[in-house]
Amino acid sequence: MNTNNKDKKAYFIGGGIGSLSGAAFLIRDGGFAGNNITVYESLPVLGGSLDAGGNPEDGYTLRGSRMFTLNIYECTWELFKSIPSLSDPNTSVTEETIAFNNKVKSHSKARLIDKNRAIVDSSKLGFSMSDRTELLKLSEASEEKLGNSAIYDWFSPSFFETNFWFMWRTSFAFSPWHSAVEFKRYLHRFMQEFPNVETMTGVKRTVYNQYDSMILPLKVWLKSHGVNFKTGSTVTDIDTTYALDPKTETEKVVVKKLMYDTAGHSETVIINEDDLVFYQNGSMTDASSYGSMTRAPKHFTKKDSQGWVLWEKLASRYPGFGRPEVFNTNIAESFWESFTVTLKDTAFFDQMEQFSGNKAGTGSQVTLKDSNWFMSFSLNEQPHYKDQPDHVQVFFTYGLHPDRVGNFVGKPMTECSGEDILRELCGHLKFDYDIVFANAICIPCRMPYITSMFMPRLKTDRPLPVPKNSKNLAFISQFVEIPDDVVFTVEYSVRAAQMAVYQLLDIDLEIPPITKFDKTLKVELQTVAKAFH
Repeated sequence: MNTNNKDKKAYFIGGGIGSLSGAAFLIRDGGFAGNNITVYESLPVLGGSLDAGGNPEDGYTLRGSRMFTLNIYECTWELFKSIPSLSDPNTSVTEETIAFNNKVKSHSKARLIDKNRAIVDSSKLGFSMSDRTELLKLSEASEEKLGNSAIYDWFSPSFFETNFWFMWRTSFAFSPWHSAVEFKRYLHRFMQEFPNVETMTGVKRTVYNQYDSMILPLKVWLKSHGVNFKTGSTVTDIDTTYALDPKTETEKVVVKKLMYDTAGHSETVIINEDDLVFYQNGSMTDASSYGSMTRAPKHFTKKDSQGWVLWEKLASRYPGFGRPEVFNTNIAESFWESFTVTLKDTAFFDQMEQFSGNKAGTGSQVTLKDSNWFMSFSLNEQPHYKDQPDHVQVFFTYGLHPDRVGNFVGKPMTECSGEDILRELCGHLKFDYDIVFANAICIPCRMPYITSMFMPRLKTDRPLPVPKNSKNLAFISQFVEIPDDVVFTVEYSVRAAQMAVYQLLDIDLEIPPITKFDKTLKVELQTVAKAFH
């Protein structure tokens, strides 16, 4: 640990997992004093996209639910080895998560369900020879060759009707119009999961939702070290100038001031020469809106939240700071809708467990492959919230085509109340609404930018964690460029934060390397065998 940094200050713009991880790396590996670290967050709570809210009376909310693996997510699990669990201070969050998954193992028996409510034999991926050839061609193409092409540029229509596409797509939330580069990266990063794509045996979960299991213990650890959290505070601008970097003898961008609004007041923070600024540029959950059992979510855009304005200002001033317009100008191709269901009895879980053959927590994910909304849902081990009463159950669902008319309710998901959505779900499962959802609370959530980081882009459209022309400003989010790693993961934000901290402070420690399962003979042979099954 470098004790020379104890008087330096650091400022984080955004209170998501990237910023919280970055603060932890500064303290643990950079020798920073916690009371010299400040985190600014516009929302009243920390966690960013790793959120969870609500209560058993009014219904719980969850914008997203993440699946993990324990053999990758290298930076994440290494960091959380240092963070004590809230249930046992002698156990780390990583150890707690491993123990939980040794007890609750995933092995889906009903990964895909068709329009007749029949469980599909999804062990057969459904590839034709041309599908296999096209998949191989894309997976072997260089990122330069793929450029900003879309997935559908590389495949025939038949590929998008295969069981593999239905399962791979809903595991990671791809659509045909998304980036071919990102799709290729996923094929390589998760190749070890390809042979078990229908059973999802490699999928791991946290004990509770990610806010309760990851954000809260990390926040408690940071607070114990004196980190300052300023919620309800929006950084509106960054005052920058150029200064000579003695290391490179080149002029670099230097942050001099931060301007932020809080409680109706405008404030300015002076940034000293040795201070650091970390910015979570862009947000997949920007402009989110919630509905209710009787009301559909409002249709917000970035004009309603202003969540992209600061990145747009910076990008317009300096080359190398990315191009936010590549990601935030096509809501039609980046949005979908999720919903959280709170149940006061066990009827739905009982019927799903009987139908699927999976107890809650072991089925990972169920996809209604013929749903116009393309709905998927998962029943997690209960309780899913730390404060969840014994008589309450909660599950999470989403639809990748919310703009399409439902099969049973006769209107788009975006116009549906929570009750409408539950009736649509019952129609597909052939369950009696009055039996399984008589006491249910369904809260839908519309997210205009939830897959914006998947939009087709060039490498230069995303800034490096520390741009080459920056001296004390780093970017830590899903919208930075990290070779070989995949966005829409907790790992991507944590890795970006660790890279930024280590580079700005010249920390001579190894960042956990990306595990190259795709380069091992065993995984390659298993993948080929599965593709021809």
